[in-house]
Amino acid sequence: MRRAMKVLVFSAAATFMAIPVTARAEGYVNPWASVQFGSDLRNGRGGFGVNAGAMGGGIIGGEVDFGYSPSFFGTKNDFGNNTVLDLMGNLIVGVPIGGTHGGGARPYVTGGLGLIRTQIDGGSVFDVQTSDNKFGWNAGAGVMGFFNDHVGIRGDVRYMRTVNGDIVNGLDLGGFHFWRGSFGLMIR
Repeated sequence: MRRAMKVLVFSAAATFMAIPVTARAEGYVNPWASVQFGSDLRNGRGGFGVNAGAMGGGIIGGEVDFGYSPSFFGTKNDFGNNTVLDLMGNLIVGVPIGGTHGGGARPYVTGGLGLIRTQIDGGSVFDVQTSDNKFGWNAGAGVMGFFNDHVGIRGDVRYMRTVNGDIVNGLDLGGFHFWRGSFGLMIR
């Protein structure tokens, strides 16, 4: 009797594991290269980063966005080592267009909150040592296009801005802001 019960439990577990289920989320990784531009920059500066996230069964998903921009404020000769780093948690809303399997596109809007870190170390024009961690936000739009079930490309434009103050005393828009245009590979 005991052996029959073990066989029955094992058989039920094996049958349950073999039943196909519909995927509920579409996970992805998106390494990208970018150019930063806008009111805080005289000309575009390059950067790179990665997004990782998932789109739910419908049109809403979430992602983590990490960006790194070396020489953000100018050349190393003028400003020393200077960087901007951003780490944001974003909500993404996108409607799939095209086939249900492989191919297709997904235009989207995105926005979120997180950290914007600036750092300047040395330089010949000004010998400055400073770093600043600020609460920030971003908002943007773009499109993901897929060649097959697993590989595609993605391009978007985002506005990034710091926030001053704190939640208790009130928040206001910070003075540091810029735009980022990025393009990269999509792997899902």
